[in-house]
Amino acid sequence: MKTEYRQKLPHIQPVGAGFFVTFSLFGSVPKKKLDTLKEKYILRFKKATEIIDAHHRNLEIFTIRKQYLIAYDNIFDAINKGPDYLKDDNIRSIIKNELLKYDGHLFELVAFCIMSNHVHILIDTSIQLSEIKDEEKLEINYVPLDKIMKKIKGPTAMYCNKILHRSGQFWERESFDIYIRNEKMFNNVISYILQNPVKAGIVKHWEEYPGSYLKS
Repeated sequence: MKTEYRQKLPHIQPVGAGFFVTFSLFGSVPKKKLDTLKEKYILRFKKATEIIDAHHRNLEIFTIRKQYLIAYDNIFDAINKGPDYLKDDNIRSIIKNELLKYDGHLFELVAFCIMSNHVHILIDTSIQLSEIKDEEKLEINYVPLDKIMKKIKGPTAMYCNKILHRSGQFWERESFDIYIRNEKMFNNVISYILQNPVKAGIVKHWEEYPGSYLKS
């Protein structure tokens, strides 16, 4: 089964893993900034893949991906213009409903935060493994993260465009994803997601923000 794929950056998607995913509105990040950031990290990824020791190589790639996430998110913190469709309650509701639609089926939806121009989600895809009893059918029936994201981004783009009376690309094509390695990281990611609107100065407590969700 394919557990890696590449767009501009490599994506590593272990079967049944938990994933922290960030996806953003098309045009929300200046293309020049995004291209510069990607070029910098693509070079680092390339060097990391040349490491002979497999454990060291995987750890280095994982570390680089975490650093890329922080750098990528810092760009959003500095943005004060551009599309901000996601602050609309109707648009937020569409995204919430589409995320919840697959909860308990394709993944367990642990947490999410819908900011004005990007979305953070934490999902656990291991729920699919409990439903697939025959290992031979795993490759046929298992829905990997890249296909999950298409199921989320495709319909939400169509519905949101309709409400906004616009056409054209709604989301950036590439999402950023990183798999969860352990419980400590799992808990850190939950905190990171929920604290987004607090860090942005929108609310004092994450519970006050209408675009936040944490499974009880």
